[in-house]
Amino acid sequence: MLVLLDRDGVINEDRPDFVKNPGELVFIPNSLEAIARLNSHGHKLVVTTNQSCIGRGIITEEQLAAIHGKLIEALAKVSGRLDDIIVAPDAPWAATDRRKPGPGMLIEAMRKFNARPGETVMIGDSTRDIEAAGAAGCHRILVRTGKGRKTLAEGLGRHLLPVHVADDLDEAADFILAGRF
Repeated sequence: MLVLLDRDGVINEDRPDFVKNPGELVFIPNSLEAIARLNSHGHKLVVTTNQSCIGRGIITEEQLAAIHGKLIEALAKVSGRLDDIIVAPDAPWAATDRRKPGPGMLIEAMRKFNARPGETVMIGDSTRDIEAAGAAGCHRILVRTGKGRKTLAEGLGRHLLPVHVADDLDEAADFILAGRF
């Protein structure tokens, strides 16, 4: 299965002022280990992340590469890895179809890894993650970490269902490994 992951709020703590350097990348407990477990069962894992901090001029692509370098190094320490990281650097006022809720990044990942929507799951913490997955035809898991609790409290539209809900990425990995899709 192809597993698509939002970054902020799923793998690492979400910050209202953006993750601007590697020191601000704080991992949610057990998120790295969950990725490693999925790797060990042969799943492909791709981060699909909106990073409007680039489009807003807050950080550069080089700074984002350093942040992702920390993520890759931390995963390696627990025998985990990502097969790709796909970024939408668009500012919200200049959004392309790549920026979630657009499905562009998800479709790009499915094409790259030759995966059909029925063989793909998106794990996110926001309505826009679930909307992007719905538009791409993927399975959907909403985690309660990050913006997840707020997203659940606001409710998901019927058109986005079904959505599995997990406490965190670790529990979402359990759903996938149990064959719930």
